[in-house]
Amino acid sequence: MDTPAPLLLRKPLGLVEYEPTWHAMQQFTRARTRETADELWLVEHPPVFTLGLAGKPEHLLRETGIPLVKIDRGGQITYHGPGQAVAYLLIDLARREIKVRELVSLIEQAILDLLRGYNIDAHLREGAPGVYVADAKIAALGLKIANGCSYHGLSLNADMDLTPYSAINPCGYPGLESAQLKDFGVSDSLPVIHQKIADALDARFEHHHAARMAAA
Repeated sequence: MDTPAPLLLRKPLGLVEYEPTWHAMQQFTRARTRETADELWLVEHPPVFTLGLAGKPEHLLRETGIPLVKIDRGGQITYHGPGQAVAYLLIDLARREIKVRELVSLIEQAILDLLRGYNIDAHLREGAPGVYVADAKIAALGLKIANGCSYHGLSLNADMDLTPYSAINPCGYPGLESAQLKDFGVSDSLPVIHQKIADALDARFEHHHAARMAAA
């Protein structure tokens, strides 16, 4: 099998509405061919709650005026808003010979790498995808796999209004607190944080690619 380049094509899209971006990911995935390059969309969204395929509506605790969009990723309810760095991974897993669980681990490890660069002591939780600092969640992830290709991705709280999280059970966990980079003295702009996310993901993909080649 031909081996694709390990780097992802970066597409900084800025502040974009959630629902059209989701539909664009679906369309991209339906239209892609074996030759289509993998892409990493780097975005920020206006306030929105998203509810995954198995999501329970009761995890929205009260009305806030923020729209709720039912979508096709895994997971429960989460929040996106200004000041949050979102990265969507549109990847041909079959071509890269990456299993879904491996992709989840790769994303989590990339975020841990980034946070270590900021001297933030972060960790994972068994059975609860995402990245945590103490008892608070700082990064969430959710994926959809269609025809061996992924879309959706990760969100990392940077410098945002965390109040809307109090209106939900984040990722289905009552009382789960949320953290953000600002809490730890990080003042980098969102474009810089997006770049660091992309660099960390690239490094993890390169490591996976090298390990697979060494084992071949």
